[in-house]
Amino acid sequence: MKIKLRYLNKYFITRLHKAFNTIALVILSLITCACGISLERDSAPTGSIDTSSIPDAIPRVEQRSPYGNPESYTVYGKRYYVMKGSAGFVESGIASWYGKKFHGRRTSSGETYDMYAMTAAHKMLPLPTYAEVTNLENRKRVIVRVNDRGPFHDNRIIDLSYTAASKLGIIANGTGLVEVRAIDPANYPGKGAPVRTVSLEKGGVSGFYIQVGAFSQLVNAEELRKKLGSIGQQLVNISQAVVGGQTLYRVRIGPLVSIDNADKIVDQLAQLGINDHQVVID
Repeated sequence: MKIKLRYLNKYFITRLHKAFNTIALVILSLITCACGISLERDSAPTGSIDTSSIPDAIPRVEQRSPYGNPESYTVYGKRYYVMKGSAGFVESGIASWYGKKFHGRRTSSGETYDMYAMTAAHKMLPLPTYAEVTNLENRKRVIVRVNDRGPFHDNRIIDLSYTAASKLGIIANGTGLVEVRAIDPANYPGKGAPVRTVSLEKGGVSGFYIQVGAFSQLVNAEELRKKLGSIGQQLVNISQAVVGGQTLYRVRIGPLVSIDNADKIVDQLAQLGINDHQVVID
């Protein structure tokens, strides 16, 4: 009996070993496919497309999507919290776009991504949200329907569809400085409040900064500025502002001359363990 049990155990161990090998090969295959997808370069559609003839999204009251609106979610080890509502939401920063690579794929809201539609992806706004996006360099404006999550690049605030980005004039550079202003569909039509513009310079734009902290105590701001010494003393500065009756000391890097330069600085911040920052425009 002991001999039979010994052979029986060997039989099950052998079968289990083969099963694990099979599972490992499947997982390896899936990982390889995923890597292939992530490394695939995005691109614009082939042929000439007249995006100017494509109308903006028309704001309308909609129910909150049953998909893509968890209380929070994690991507690349970072947790994001979805907003309960979008009333009064305004932010400025760097926009990117996505096109042919994702065309026809499922968005976070469960809808199919259409690079010819006036849509966008945002990390925190409720899905769907209608927003007015303004290119701060040329004053062009579009209205998009946010129905997806992203972009998950540290230095981007919104990912525009190919058409929306084209109408704003940021396809060639791949990125652009924008203002995003949420729209209340119940009180539309109507344009958003006036937006600022930033002056253009040869080789880049002036007037935008990376803010890495705001403190009520000057000593704390000074400590952070010292920590950022490797970035360059000429770039790191402390500005004073009164917000809600309280004096704040803001630690900022800039003014920066290009988005590429800003991305390099964000990489340096990550190496220093600083991941909380935002682009601000004066």
